[in-house]
Amino acid sequence: MAHEVTLITGDGVGPELAQAARRCVDATGVAIDWDVQEAGVDVMARTGTPLPDAVLESIRRTRCALKAPITTPVGTGFRSINVHLRQELGLFACIRPCKYYAGVRTFFRSVPVDLVIVRENTEDLYAGIEFEQGKPETAALVRQINSLSADRKIRTGPDETGISIKPISISGTEQIVRCAFEYARENGRKKVTTVHKANIMKYTDGLYLKHSRLVAEQFPDIEFEDRIVDNMCMQLAQKPELYDVIVLPNLYGDILSDLAAALVGGLGVAPGMNVGPNGAVFEATHGSAPKYKGQNKVNPTALILSAMLMLRYLKEGEAADRLEQAVAAVIAEGKDVTYDMKPDRDDPTAVGTQEMAEAICRKMG
Repeated sequence: MAHEVTLITGDGVGPELAQAARRCVDATGVAIDWDVQEAGVDVMARTGTPLPDAVLESIRRTRCALKAPITTPVGTGFRSINVHLRQELGLFACIRPCKYYAGVRTFFRSVPVDLVIVRENTEDLYAGIEFEQGKPETAALVRQINSLSADRKIRTGPDETGISIKPISISGTEQIVRCAFEYARENGRKKVTTVHKANIMKYTDGLYLKHSRLVAEQFPDIEFEDRIVDNMCMQLAQKPELYDVIVLPNLYGDILSDLAAALVGGLGVAPGMNVGPNGAVFEATHGSAPKYKGQNKVNPTALILSAMLMLRYLKEGEAADRLEQAVAAVIAEGKDVTYDMKPDRDDPTAVGTQEMAEAICRKMG
């Protein structure tokens, strides 16, 4: 019986990458009933919304989606579709494996990096609870905060200050930390590291650390440790091989997932998945690169590896293994790869998005 999967084609280079990833999944021989849906700036120009209701309805029905990149405007326009999907569908965990494949160019020393970032998706500063500078309600909030405490005051003027609220809850913390431990146990991982800034933010990150420790007690078979976030950045740059599964609140997880991706060659080879009790959305961690739209140029590896994670989620482990091995083989050979994976980015032998996908399909026979 075929698996039902929503395929969100995205915008910018998204449709090209979606085509490449779909081709590779189909080449595994796993039967997929694709429900193709559109979202992003191109759809907004036609319908007035970047995320039509049909997209959410499809994911709720299939409970599994492969999503190509979608543009998020900086400082203006609609909020991130990625954030909206996570909140609307209850996708509380963003899981980003960062694994080095031989042949990938990296500026870091060559070590066998193979770690997983588990990022909380719904709380923290990304919850979107913001108050704009210059608004009367913001000024009133500043005054109220200052009236509640003699020693913890906002020391800038109420009319010149913007505010973001950072909610961290017991339930949200325990849910994401338990997810990290369960992922570690299911995937043969040995250690979970929780990351925080509890030495400064004692009532939010302090709560997160306390309940991380309580959850860790339920998994005595897995090693547990904690790190302060700034020290964790240094640790990843110097000794990434010491880490296995790293679980973080939303903001730290966003930042460190890019750092971890840099260790293995950048966002072009970094897959990701967002999971919750009612389904999962699989996506590349990079953006939509609209300046390359239609040029058949962008590296498809991240979305293809995201599709590999999707196959594992669908319990198609043998097919997922074959796809990952084919990706690794093409990268190691270095022949049928895009320009960014060549030693010289101007190498005329570099192939396009679809040609690299086709090479991966050939490796699977």
